[in-house]
Amino acid sequence: MYISISPQKQGGNYPKSSGGFVAYLEKENEEGINMQKEFFFNQNQEHITPEQVVQAIDQNTAKLKDKEPKFYSITLSPSQRELGLLQNSSEDLKAYTRAVMKDYVTCFNRELDGRPIAIKDILYFAKVEHQRTYKGTDIQVRENQPYATKILKLHSEIRKIRQGSAQGKIEDLGREIARLEQQAPHQQQGKRIVQGMPKAGNQSHIHIIVSRKDASNTISLSPGSKYKASQTKINGRLIKRGFDRDAFYSKAEKSFDRLFSYQRNYAESYKARKTFIKNTNAYFAALLKLPANEKALAFKLMSKSGLPKVSGIPVSQAQLALRIFKRLRRGAEVAIKSSSIGI
Repeated sequence: MYISISPQKQGGNYPKSSGGFVAYLEKENEEGINMQKEFFFNQNQEHITPEQVVQAIDQNTAKLKDKEPKFYSITLSPSQRELGLLQNSSEDLKAYTRAVMKDYVTCFNRELDGRPIAIKDILYFAKVEHQRTYKGTDIQVRENQPYATKILKLHSEIRKIRQGSAQGKIEDLGREIARLEQQAPHQQQGKRIVQGMPKAGNQSHIHIIVSRKDASNTISLSPGSKYKASQTKINGRLIKRGFDRDAFYSKAEKSFDRLFSYQRNYAESYKARKTFIKNTNAYFAALLKLPANEKALAFKLMSKSGLPKVSGIPVSQAQLALRIFKRLRRGAEVAIKSSSIGI
């Protein structure tokens, strides 16, 4: 499970309207990718239109400054293994979203009218999407890039030959291009993975847009707070503040496991992620103590993180751990910066 929370920006600035982000979330409907149109939904409503979302979010920004985010984006991205357990991706993910947002409110160290924040106090809308494309930051694209660069150069040479500004055999260059296409380490359905290519398999995930202000447009609820739990004085009053992201990620994972009776392996748990970041030796020690079947599954899951295949070379579990250590470390550092979790 990958979860991210981020304030939405456009060109380095916080937009005054949620319109651009909502329009982005409508792309699958507009492109006709889904067999059935996906509408926005919230805790109690279905079939919410984009116009209703924009109006509700944009009108709920009382006293927010230009340099403050008006809304946050939360993305819930189950793994292929997790998605394989779902009976109906759309309906199951809606149920999961509603459970996650109940977890979300419990992680605020805030009060409204002398009581803890409740689900009725937040203004949010969510949408299920079913397609993802490879980004330039994905390891598959990055490791294919040297081949892409050579292929681009060869195509440029072919153009020059056809224009008469260079000499050479186009057939030879074409064969070299075909060879490089096949040699690229990351392939999907027989084609080199490139930026923008749709990812194969079930790619269902959820985008959530949640207002910075509570539903009454009275208090600010920021999941981007640097505080987990603290107090401060505002106008002479002692005010609680903070959001515990660590608790949110953990609760969101447990909610999925509870809803779908998911048997989570240690290697894909949030606890493992934290241990890997803080104490790598303890992480691998915990892996080696797992029962044989769980250990085998753990290393299988780890190998799916983008480890290139080396044909003809047997790799023991210990060797595999050493080979993927640096790659996982890089992924963990990116996850920390983007406030995401998952393995």
